[in-house]
Amino acid sequence: MRLILLGPPGAGKGTQAKMLKEKFQIPQISTGDILRQAVKDNTELGVRAKTFMDVGQLVPDDVVIGLIKERIRQRDCKTGFILDGFPRNIAQAEKLSETLADMRVVIDNIIDLEVDEREVIERLTGRSTCLDCGAMFHQISCPPKVLGVCDGCGGKLAQRPDDNRETIRERLKVYLGSTAPLKEFYMKQGNLKTVKAKGSVEDIFFRLCEMIE
Repeated sequence: MRLILLGPPGAGKGTQAKMLKEKFQIPQISTGDILRQAVKDNTELGVRAKTFMDVGQLVPDDVVIGLIKERIRQRDCKTGFILDGFPRNIAQAEKLSETLADMRVVIDNIIDLEVDEREVIERLTGRSTCLDCGAMFHQISCPPKVLGVCDGCGGKLAQRPDDNRETIRERLKVYLGSTAPLKEFYMKQGNLKTVKAKGSVEDIFFRLCEMIE
């Protein structure tokens, strides 16, 4: 099973990808994770990526696509994978489609997690992340057992500096301008599905699995 998860910031792509990973025993591929790992391992693409990251620039699409290609070739991706939060625009989608076609890899489902702006703002302003392990919590839907402390590793929880109302609205504008058109791109390919990302994490996951299976 090969999946691409789309959706605006705060749609729950990372959370749902982790749950899908556990259920179907396939890896979750996050571009942020593979970038950090490549830099840590000092690979050729990692070295290239670091030159841009060190000066605060976006890593070029060809480097990111190259890292995704390397990751998909690994043994644990043989039975499938979940691509979480990539592509983010039409140019990336076109390049990814070309790369996957060259690799003879077919994506089974592209799923858009649909959520309205009000819900996104509520989710992100109440979100906190563990500074050590990256686990995420929410003050209403998934609060930590001890305020400010990660349930898993005991690390310190903090809110991302860009998880404030003004910045979130700007991020949504960027999404609507560059990422939302991906839905039309994939709709034309005939494999886009939409899941309402409203309600509890478990409810959304149930609808997601129902759509996939």
